[in-house]
Amino acid sequence: MSIRVTLDRVLLDRRMSLTELSERVGVTLANLSILKTGKAKAIRFSTLEALCRELGCQPGDILTFDTEGDGAAERVAAE
Repeated sequence: MSIRVTLDRVLLDRRMSLTELSERVGVTLANLSILKTGKAKAIRFSTLEALCRELGCQPGDILTFDTEGDGAAERVAAE
């Protein structure tokens, strides 16, 4: 997967638990856990907006693009 979720790092920096974030943004603990572990296939912009608002961060603080291991860099180099 080339999109990495760094929610755990942001939570640690803010000294906030996943449970507290769940209560603040109105997203279930189960759904935030799926996002945090990188198992989510999608995220709604409204959820991303709520997370950024409560964490005082930008989307790029939670989501990063990583070409390592997904073959994208090799495909680009071959073109």
